[in-house]
Amino acid sequence: MNVLMSNCSKMVGMTPYICRNALRQARALHTAAVQNAEARFKTFSIYRWNPDKPDEKPYIQKYKIDLNTCGPMVLDALIKIKNEIDPTLTFRRSCREGICGSCAMNIGGTNTLACISKIDKNTSTSCNVYPLPHMYIVKDLVPDLSNFYDQYRSIQPWLQRKDTGKQTGNKQYLQSVEDRKKLDGLYECILCACCSTSCPSYWWNGDKYLGPAVLMQAYRWIIDSRDTQTKERLEKLKDPYSVFRCHTIMNCTRTCPKQVRTI
Repeated sequence: MNVLMSNCSKMVGMTPYICRNALRQARALHTAAVQNAEARFKTFSIYRWNPDKPDEKPYIQKYKIDLNTCGPMVLDALIKIKNEIDPTLTFRRSCREGICGSCAMNIGGTNTLACISKIDKNTSTSCNVYPLPHMYIVKDLVPDLSNFYDQYRSIQPWLQRKDTGKQTGNKQYLQSVEDRKKLDGLYECILCACCSTSCPSYWWNGDKYLGPAVLMQAYRWIIDSRDTQTKERLEKLKDPYSVFRCHTIMNCTRTCPKQVRTI
């Protein structure tokens, strides 16, 4: 199969018919290999809670998946469970490429993205999947991120200038290469909330402490050379909680799926 896929990748200048034929052969070989392979069942222990049944406590439901018929990522397993076993299982997902942050959840005790979290092939252990910790739950693996996004909105995450007006949309605000480089490692944040929900300070003071994700976004705009509201932005962060509940525990940096240094 790998040989056929490799050959197909070299067929840029060849007819679509030949390429399609090669892909069909590859799929046929893969299907035959899966059908003849010994099943490798792995248990997925997943947090469940249904708001339509408020009297029932949350519980863990177990599903067995044959890894031979499943993609390599935890999100692949969740989609397979929802499509083939239990359509009531609820979770967020979108890009499947570690870009949108929708599928953030706690897998094996670590906050991460299900779409980039590889399934442990050891079938003797269970894959434990929970929603992001210390958040209100909408249903199953879906956390309520309303407070998180309200806090993000509070820092006004957009370019602000005092000379706007009639020139808005008609003038470019140029930035030097050096100033642009200062934003590297900041703009990559995808607001998945993995870092904030791993932070004990955010667990204790989530209503007032902005948390690592939002603070990093605030810093990103404060140091942007095109923005002229630095003083006003800093003034909004002067209270005892917005910034100063950070105790450099560093869970945020350890858990970030994009390897962004939030501190």
